[in-house]
Amino acid sequence: MEAALLDDSNWDERDEAFCLAVRTCSGDIAQLLLNHGADAGQCRPDELLPLRDAVDSGSPALVEALLDLTIRERYPASELMEVRALALRWLDTGIETELRRRTDSRDAVVHTRVQDDEYYSVGEFTLGRMTVRDGHGAILTRLEELLGLRSSFEELMERALLHTDQDHAAWGYATIHLAHRRDQAFWTAAAELRTHPDPLHRLFGAEVLRLTRLFDDSDEDAFAGPALEIFTDWSTHEPDLAVLTEVLVALGEHADPRADAALLRYASHPDARVRGVVARGLGTWSESPALSDDVREALLALMTDTDTAVRRNACLTIGEGSDRDPVLTEAMAALLDDADRQVQVAAVHGLALHDDGRCVAAARRLGPPRPGFLTEEHYLDTAWRYAWRHDGQ
Repeated sequence: MEAALLDDSNWDERDEAFCLAVRTCSGDIAQLLLNHGADAGQCRPDELLPLRDAVDSGSPALVEALLDLTIRERYPASELMEVRALALRWLDTGIETELRRRTDSRDAVVHTRVQDDEYYSVGEFTLGRMTVRDGHGAILTRLEELLGLRSSFEELMERALLHTDQDHAAWGYATIHLAHRRDQAFWTAAAELRTHPDPLHRLFGAEVLRLTRLFDDSDEDAFAGPALEIFTDWSTHEPDLAVLTEVLVALGEHADPRADAALLRYASHPDARVRGVVARGLGTWSESPALSDDVREALLALMTDTDTAVRRNACLTIGEGSDRDPVLTEAMAALLDDADRQVQVAAVHGLALHDDGRCVAAARRLGPPRPGFLTEEHYLDTAWRYAWRHDGQ
């Protein structure tokens, strides 16, 4: 599949594969094909699944494929309103209740978790011969966006919090949609959630605040200062690990010494997820070419952490940073002998960026990138580009 996608000679086959993927309700494959150049406009309407059936399926990826920009005009506003009502009915009724109504079955509903597209997962429910995914909240949010309907902060939050997983499509669609609005009232509503007794509400508020600031591409950058103050204070007293992690991720997106100072307090936290976020956030947005002594010392320690992901994150931070201290370069070189391949790959990438020739031999030892590991291809390619720049080795 991957080789076929990278082959520029099979555009027609790619378009045909997209039609087939949509017709067979394979939204993830349809999205992958679109990302690799498939043209949805080459499919006739009768070759595609009706939009109503896609909404019924509960797969946001499948609906997104049918709403691709090249074919979106095929659906008049009246049809979008009808399928919006369908998504809302699924959401209000509930998956299991609607499944039983449609199948008239009293059997047990089988529930699993599946990946819906590259970024989001959903729940999948099967009763008898009918299988439905629970992405109707995300679908509803997307349809309302296209129709110009303005849902309230509370409505969008309620859709997200029906699911406890932050990577659920309904959660992701809601937070991104709110963040792109850059609405001061929504910002205030999200900020007020930091004192909510329920960690899920606090997590939702933290993500909306983080994304609002991250997506703020205006010249004023109106949310940067308030966000830094909120997250710096929040990091000192948040008891829930998931919320704390989101807060620390947000701090790592600020180019400010105060953000580094807040992150440093958690550099030796007992939870590896927290240390990993610190390792990836320290100094990465610094406008100075040199790391502070405290940040440099913390990153060097994190590169020897017992957790693989923490070592890898620290190595990537140093490798992609602008500080060329030889001590940092040698620390990355030491990781070429790490027990984990992903850490070795990160070290190769970092050494290449630091213009250190040891990356070439190390990349040769590692061999070609493994199928399915897209970052390996990117990181190892850094070494080959280094070799090309230096005498075509």
